[in-house]
Amino acid sequence: MEPVSDQFMEFHPIHGTNVRLDYSGTQATRVESFANGVCFSKHPLKPGEIFLIEIEDKELGWCGHLRIGLTARDPRGLDVVPEYSIPDLTDVGDSWVFAITRNHNKIIEDPGAEGEGAGEGGPAGGHRLGRGEAEDGAGGEGEVNNSKPKTFFTDSHLYIDNVRIPRDKLVGRSRPGRFSHILDDLYKTNALPPTARRSRIGVLYVPKGRDLGDMHIIINGEDMGASAKGIPTIQPLYAVVDVFAATKCVRIVQVEYGFSSLQTLCRKAIQKHIVHRMAIDWLELPEALKHYCKYE
Repeated sequence: MEPVSDQFMEFHPIHGTNVRLDYSGTQATRVESFANGVCFSKHPLKPGEIFLIEIEDKELGWCGHLRIGLTARDPRGLDVVPEYSIPDLTDVGDSWVFAITRNHNKIIEDPGAEGEGAGEGGPAGGHRLGRGEAEDGAGGEGEVNNSKPKTFFTDSHLYIDNVRIPRDKLVGRSRPGRFSHILDDLYKTNALPPTARRSRIGVLYVPKGRDLGDMHIIINGEDMGASAKGIPTIQPLYAVVDVFAATKCVRIVQVEYGFSSLQTLCRKAIQKHIVHRMAIDWLELPEALKHYCKYE
């Protein structure tokens, strides 16, 4: 299933008191403090439809990062927008929100726990690494970091069960000269850490049986697993983005479904014959096409 979306993604005009939206309604900036940055999608999401944002700016001095998820609460029905998505919004109920950390966002499935209720604390059948910022960077010896794609050249689509999402816009890339390859491993995986500037993070739900769905968080093109299972889908589900603490500004990235563009097909053909991202610079191609092939 490939969701067909004809709506332009925007933030809801109802949001936290410290949030300012730009004229297009696609960029949200927290103008002061570290809280009251909760935002919602303007419209409910369709099954398999991703709400994708890119981190535009950060603010040093705060502990914690972006939070993202889903809510069945219509923003228009809120008496007041909660100060925090966690725990204020989640405590109200019918909301599933998770903190994005620098290293540990992957869901580890536990086959023995299948069938247990997810509740508000986490997914059924698994546990989440680093749900709170306190665990940021606290990996044990021998721990494998699965928060980044293994390779640069990947399939043109991301598949989650029967949902098919074009990968073209999902992956955030650093700009040459702007970020150090020591910090974002540009020359190894060419993908940014989850909380870095220009990192792209999305949320969607996948249908699971009658009137139920699983929430998935996507970070730079990689599915982090089912962050919450068995979510009721009878009521419309809105995306929640909490521009919290070190995350200062985010921008919505529009995802185009359907047939791949000619540019995308050309890039895929070029990538098949390249062993390393930086080798594209050696090709006799227009500079604009080289930048496009390197996701710049």
